[in-house]
Amino acid sequence: MPGFQKQAIAYDRWFDEHPALFQSELAAIRSVLPSFHKGVEIGVGTGRFAAALGVQYGLEPLEEYVALARARGIEVEKGVAEKMPYPDAHFDLAMMVTVDCFLDDVPAAFAEVFRVLSPGGSFVVAFLDKNGAIAQKYRQSGSSSYRNARFHSPEEIAVWMRAAGFRDFKFAQTLFDENVAEVQRPEQGVGSGSFAVIAGMKPDSLFTTSG
Repeated sequence: MPGFQKQAIAYDRWFDEHPALFQSELAAIRSVLPSFHKGVEIGVGTGRFAAALGVQYGLEPLEEYVALARARGIEVEKGVAEKMPYPDAHFDLAMMVTVDCFLDDVPAAFAEVFRVLSPGGSFVVAFLDKNGAIAQKYRQSGSSSYRNARFHSPEEIAVWMRAAGFRDFKFAQTLFDENVAEVQRPEQGVGSGSFAVIAGMKPDSLFTTSG
């Protein structure tokens, strides 16, 4: 079995083996997720989060992950976040889950998200806070899944989102300890949980300045 295919299967199985952690992350995302009609997950992976959250479309660079996401009913395009194969104003929701740490150019990717969202559309970024216990543990252990990851802080993510044009931010967090045996209720804000979520909106008007 090719290496990337093994990695994709192992990644997918990990969520089966850690259901409380997965459900905790989903709960944090749902707490700031707006209603939407046409959503895309960028870096959709195996489609775990998209399928659970009702996101119909996905973008993924690795073919082995694409196959698993499509098997979950996600309509997947192959491509990268910095140059997405979608027209302007194509979606009213875009989502990234633990993808920021693998991007070559975060500001360019966030600018692309802004482009493909319709006015009033939302961008939800869920990520491992670089100052949180879990990101620090992965960094120290040399985890194979996160060997090349560049973790970011909520402040960095918010600055890049704002620079791309997003406003009206909402913040959520979860995973308040390393060992998650039961589903954790998300809390507002960031800085205490290892898993952070920031949602921002593309203004209906270029003259909107709140947030």
